[in-house]
Amino acid sequence: MFPKLVLASNNAGKLKEFSALLAPLGIGEVIPQGQLDVPETDEPFSTFLENALRKARHASRLTGLPALADDSGLCVDALGGQPGVLSARYAGEPKSDARNNQKLLDELGDRTDRAGHYYCVLVLVRHADDPQPIVADALWRGEILRAARGDGGFGYDPLFWLAGHDCSVAELDPVIKNRDSHRGQALAALVSKLGAVAR
Repeated sequence: MFPKLVLASNNAGKLKEFSALLAPLGIGEVIPQGQLDVPETDEPFSTFLENALRKARHASRLTGLPALADDSGLCVDALGGQPGVLSARYAGEPKSDARNNQKLLDELGDRTDRAGHYYCVLVLVRHADDPQPIVADALWRGEILRAARGDGGFGYDPLFWLAGHDCSVAELDPVIKNRDSHRGQALAALVSKLGAVAR
């Protein structure tokens, strides 16, 4: 399908996961954008979709390759969907998981409604001006704890409680996380769409 694909990210974990799942579809090599000297682009939009599309088009335009981008974050119902697209920078720069988590706890305070979800959107463009990007998204529901639990994962994982597993994401087996998470579900949906395109 594509001999090479640029990943609009330099995250080693994402690269490994995407490479393994996309290989059976005939995508030969997934290359992180940093290897091709592609700088990160700004993400000025208020929706995950617009930011992911911007990242994909940016990487494709600078490399001439098809590009895959994701944008994801935590949306908390009682906070009107915050931190949303600002999840990684919720407490400002420089990015800090610890400060972001503390700000989330401070904002929620003693509220009893602590429902929220992780959300991920993936966008694949065949070229920078692709008029029909392939888009897949998914969400992962849970609740925000009052104190961190577990030392695995990253981001808000220690505060994100999964009732079905009776643990926080930071306490969850990584294999199960990769399968069930918002990113895992979105990637499975993208693979399914790509498979349909390839047939």
